[in-house]
Amino acid sequence: MADVSIEKLASDIGTSVDRLVSQFSDAGIKKAAGDSVTEDEKRKLLDHLSKQHGGAGSGEPTRMTLKRKTTSTLSVGKSKEVKVEVRKKRTYVKRTDVEEQRLAEEEAKRKEEEARLKREAEERAAEEARKAAEEKARKAEEARKAAEEEKARRAEKAKQEAAARAEADSELTEEEKQEQEAARQEEERLRKQQEEEAQRKLEEDAKKAAEEARKLAEENERRWKEEEERRKKEEAEEVHMHSNRYAQEAEDEEDMQVERSSRRRKKPKKNASESLKQGFNKPAAPVERVVKLGETITVGELASRLAIKVQEVIKTMMKMGEMATINQVLDQDTAVLVVEELGHKYELVNDNALEDELLAGSGSGEKSTRAPVVTIMGHVDHGKTSLLDYIRRAKVAAGEAGGITQHIGAYSVETDLGKITFLDTPGHAAFTAMRARGATATDIVVLVVAADDGVMPQTKEAVQHSRAAGVPLIIAVNKMDKETADPDRVKTELSQLEVISEEWGGEHQFVNVSAKTGMGVDELLEAISLQAEVLDLKATPTGPGRGIVIESRLDKGRGPIASVLVQEGEVKAGDILLCGEEYGRVRAMRDENGNDVKLAGPSTPVEILGLSGVPVAGEDALVVQDERKAREVAGKRHQKKRELKLARQQKAKLENMFANMEAGDVSELNVVLKADVQGSVEAISESLIKLSTSEVKVNIVGSGVGGITETDASLAAASSAIVVGFNVRADATARKVIEAEEIDLRYYSVIYDLIDEVKAAMSGMLAPEFKQEIIGLAEVRDVFKSPKLGAIAGCMVTEGIVKRSNPIRVLRENVVIYEGELESLRRFKDDVQEVRNGMECGIGVKNYNDVKVGDQIEVFEIIEVQRQI
Repeated sequence: MADVSIEKLASDIGTSVDRLVSQFSDAGIKKAAGDSVTEDEKRKLLDHLSKQHGGAGSGEPTRMTLKRKTTSTLSVGKSKEVKVEVRKKRTYVKRTDVEEQRLAEEEAKRKEEEARLKREAEERAAEEARKAAEEKARKAEEARKAAEEEKARRAEKAKQEAAARAEADSELTEEEKQEQEAARQEEERLRKQQEEEAQRKLEEDAKKAAEEARKLAEENERRWKEEEERRKKEEAEEVHMHSNRYAQEAEDEEDMQVERSSRRRKKPKKNASESLKQGFNKPAAPVERVVKLGETITVGELASRLAIKVQEVIKTMMKMGEMATINQVLDQDTAVLVVEELGHKYELVNDNALEDELLAGSGSGEKSTRAPVVTIMGHVDHGKTSLLDYIRRAKVAAGEAGGITQHIGAYSVETDLGKITFLDTPGHAAFTAMRARGATATDIVVLVVAADDGVMPQTKEAVQHSRAAGVPLIIAVNKMDKETADPDRVKTELSQLEVISEEWGGEHQFVNVSAKTGMGVDELLEAISLQAEVLDLKATPTGPGRGIVIESRLDKGRGPIASVLVQEGEVKAGDILLCGEEYGRVRAMRDENGNDVKLAGPSTPVEILGLSGVPVAGEDALVVQDERKAREVAGKRHQKKRELKLARQQKAKLENMFANMEAGDVSELNVVLKADVQGSVEAISESLIKLSTSEVKVNIVGSGVGGITETDASLAAASSAIVVGFNVRADATARKVIEAEEIDLRYYSVIYDLIDEVKAAMSGMLAPEFKQEIIGLAEVRDVFKSPKLGAIAGCMVTEGIVKRSNPIRVLRENVVIYEGELESLRRFKDDVQEVRNGMECGIGVKNYNDVKVGDQIEVFEIIEVQRQI
C-alpha cells in the first residue's frame, strides 16, 4: 500500500493529529503534522501500543483497564419504572523509570524554588523592618534635636528678658512691678503649657511610627503565610496532576468513544446531580466584542452583532430609561451608549462607500480663473435688492411681497470689469438658514448698511456668518442720498464688531453708495474686482460639474426646479445630476431671465429642470456618469434620512416622556405648512417652532414645496391641524376636503403676518390666569352678640366697597387669620347687597365668631386675565 499522511491516518483511526504524533514519538519515530507514514512505521507503532497494553512479548503490562457496570431503577410517573445501566471503564497507566526520575527532579526544583522564595520573603521583611526602625529613630532624633534647640532658644530669650526686666524694674514703681510680675507669671504658665503640648505631640508621633512599623511587619508576615499556603496548594495540585495525568488521558479517550457510539441512542433522563456534573462550563471571562456601528442600526441587528439575545438589549435599554422593540431604529449615539452599557467596544464606520466611489475623480483637471460669487447681505429694508437692481438695471424688489426679499436670488451680471455672480439673501430674522447657506456658497460678502439706520441685529448676524465661512467683507454704506445719512456712525458701530475700515487702519473696504442715484456703484464694483484679484479665484472649467443648490421649488407646469450655482466643471443639458436624495437627467437649463442655457461653467447660476423631486436647499449637486448608481445612492440617502428621522423621533419621544408626565397636558397647535420654495419652508418652520412654550407647542405635522393638495388637506383633517399656505394656493379637490372637514386654511405672502397670527392663535390656547383684586376694606369698631347669628361686627367701610356676595379675609395686625364669605350684611335693620366707602354697617362672618375690635375685613374678587405669548 502507498504511504499515507499523518492527518489521513489520524482521521481513519479516530484520534487527533497531536496525539498520533505523540504516540509515534513514544515509539521512537520522529514525525511532524504534515509528514507521511510508511507501512513499516505503522507496524512499529502498532507493536509499541500492543506492548503498552500488555500484548505478547511485552512482559509486565504498563496499562490496566477496569470495567464496572451498575444498574439502577428510576421511577417515571406513578406506576412506571425504568432500569438504567451505567457502564464505567477506567484505565491506569504505570509510570516508567524515566518518568519517575523526571518527577523527582521536578520535586527537587520545586523545593529549591520554595526555599529561595522563603529566603527572599524573610530578607524583604527584615529589610522593611530595618527601614521602619531607622525611620522611627531618625524621626525621634529630629524631634529631640528640635526640642533641645527650642529649649536653648527659650532659655536665651528668658535670660535676655530677665536682664531687660531687671534694668526696667529699677525705674518702676511698686504697683507697676507687681503688674509686671503677674504678667511674667502668666507668660511663664503659657510657655510651660506650650512645652507640654509639644512634648505630648512628639510622644504621639513616636507611638504612631511604632504602630505603623508593627502593622507593616504584620502585613509582611501575613503575605508570607499566604504565599506559603498558595505554594502548598499548587504542590498538592501538581502531585495530583502528575499521578493521574496518563490515567486521565486514557479515561478521556474512552469517554469520547462511548459518547460517539451512544450519540444516536436516546438518552434516559438524568437526575439533577448528573446533569450538573456533565453541563457546559461557564467561560472564565466575559467575551468582549468590537461592534461596527453606522449612522443607524435596529435593535435586532445590534443584538445579532453582539451575539446576544434581543431580550438582553431591550432589558438594558429599559434599565437606561428607554422602551424599545426589536425593529426599532437606534441612532448612532444611542447605539454607542447601549454597547458600552453591555461591556463591549464599538467602531464607527462610514456607510457612504458607494457615494465616495461615485464622487471620486470629480473636480480633477487644470484650473483657470473664474468669476467671483458675491453675496449681498444685511438687515431687512437696508436696500440690498435695490442696490442689485441698479447694478442689473432691473426691478427685482418691486416683485417681492411687502417689498422684502423672501427667497435667495442668483444673478449673473456682465460689468466693465468682467462677469460677477450675485446672490441676494433675505434680511428678515426668520431667514437665518438662507443667509448661512448664501455665505458658505460665496467668495465675497457685500454687507449693505443703511447710512441713516446703522448696525442692526441682522447686520451683526451677517458679520458672524461671513466670519464663520472665512469670507472677506466689503461694506456698502447705502442711502447716502438721504439728509440724515451718517457714514461715520456706521464705521464707529461696525468697529465695535471688529469690522474696521481701511481709512482707520483696518482691512475692510468701505464704499459709500446710493441705490437710487447710482452714486458709488462703480467704486463698489471696482472694490469687488480688486478683492477677487487678491483671492485669485480658480476652478476647473471642464469635466463633470459640481455645485450647490441655492433654492428649489415645485412648478405646476414644469415640475421640480432647482436653482444651482455651478462651482466646478460644466453642466450640460442631458447630464445626469445627483442632488441629495433626488437625481435626474437635465432636461433644460435657464438663466435668471428665463433664457435657455446649453452649457453652464463655474460661477454660473442656472435653473435646472428634470429632477425626480424637489431637492433640499444647500445640498451638493453633482454630475455623474452612471444613472443606475445615481438612483442607488439617492435611494440609500433617502432610506438613511428616514431611519435617522425615526431614530431622532423615538429618542425625543423617550427623552421627553417623563418630562411630559410631570408637566401635565401640553396644548399643541398642529400646522400643515406649504410654501413656494424650500428656503421659505425652512425659515417658517424654524420661526414657528421657536414660538413654542412650556404650555403651548407648535407641531409641524407636514411641510413641503408646492400647492396645497388633497393629501395635505386629509393630513390636516386627521391631525386637527391648520393649513398654512405661503405664496401657494389650494387646488379644487383640496378646497372641497377643506370645506367638508371645516379645516382652518390661511394664505400669506409676508412672513411677519404669518408669525403674528400664529402667535395670536397660540395665545388663545393658553390657560387664563386668575388675579385677585381687593375692592373694599372695612374696620371693626365694635362687636355685638346675636342669639341667631353669633358675633356681629359693627364696621366702618374705610376703602372701596363691601359686597355681600364676594369672598372676604379677616386681618388682624395685617395678618390673615381667616378666609371665607359673609353670612349677613346690614345697614341698621335692613339687609343690603353692598355698602360704600365712609358708611357704617353690620357684618356677620360665616362660620367664624372670633372677630375682635380693630380687625379689618378685606373684600376681594377674582378676575380672569387673558395671557399673551
